[in-house]
Amino acid sequence: MTPSSPFQPGATVADVGEFGLIAEFGGRFEQGPRVFLGPGDDAALVRTPKGHVVVSTDLLVEGRHFRRDWAGAYDVGRRAAAQNLSDVNAMGGRATALTVGLTLPADLPAQWVLDLADGIAAEAALVGASIVGGDITRGSEVVIAVTVLGECEVAPVLRSGAKPGDVLALCGRQGWAAAGLAVLGRGFRSPRVLVEAYQRPQPPYDAGLAAAKAGATAMIDVSDGLVADVGHIAVASGVAVDVWRSAFTLDEPLQAVGSALGADPMEFVLGGGEDHPLVATFPAGTALPAGFRAIGAVSAGEGVTVDGEVYEGPSGWKHF
Repeated sequence: MTPSSPFQPGATVADVGEFGLIAEFGGRFEQGPRVFLGPGDDAALVRTPKGHVVVSTDLLVEGRHFRRDWAGAYDVGRRAAAQNLSDVNAMGGRATALTVGLTLPADLPAQWVLDLADGIAAEAALVGASIVGGDITRGSEVVIAVTVLGECEVAPVLRSGAKPGDVLALCGRQGWAAAGLAVLGRGFRSPRVLVEAYQRPQPPYDAGLAAAKAGATAMIDVSDGLVADVGHIAVASGVAVDVWRSAFTLDEPLQAVGSALGADPMEFVLGGGEDHPLVATFPAGTALPAGFRAIGAVSAGEGVTVDGEVYEGPSGWKHF
């Protein structure tokens, strides 16, 4: 029997939105006894006889998530692997293996695919993960589907554990990839350091376990946008989170791009994604792990504010 639809008749995926669709889609899958954590966090947790496996999947679609004239195949491979490895990192875990599925146009140069594979392998090597399988099929554009498997040395950190009084902290650079994308979107290639930040992110792969060991109560990686992803913690934890502008230094390249494009460079920081830094909450008084800095505070309530006010700027990437 087909379950009834919660959507209005004729509603499209754009009407429902990414997260509304995910919530209803994932809710239709019954979770078996080996599932410790199902859909809804950075990764799922599946029990094994001696522990559990961390699992996550991401897609990159040509023309939507990357363009071949904006990044070479090697860098696209690095990005594809990084966004998956970062999901396991955000649970406080470490990736061990990846599988890669590819949809490829028939006229795509074969060397492009090999360069892509080299990029995936190079990024995976940063955490000691192996590429253990996958699939290839034909399609009208390049689609890259990566599934990552990993493990947690300590209890996994979820999005749902933040408490009023916690400190919000960030590890890694934020806003650089968004500024690089803005530059490429205007047909430019400089500042080169920002373009390279978009082409090849640098997630802080050692920070997830360090945060977990330090007592992080909730954690997420910034893939869609800082305000948007902090919002996921706020919703999952049932709390309010305030982000402080003063916690961020607008480096010269960000200021230069803001000036050149007539944009507020702080929007790259607050609304930008794809740098994949980690954002975590810690109990007040916790000695933050190396690389983390306080960028906000958790309180009773709901939603995300910036300096105590509702943020009206772009909060992050929306797929629909």
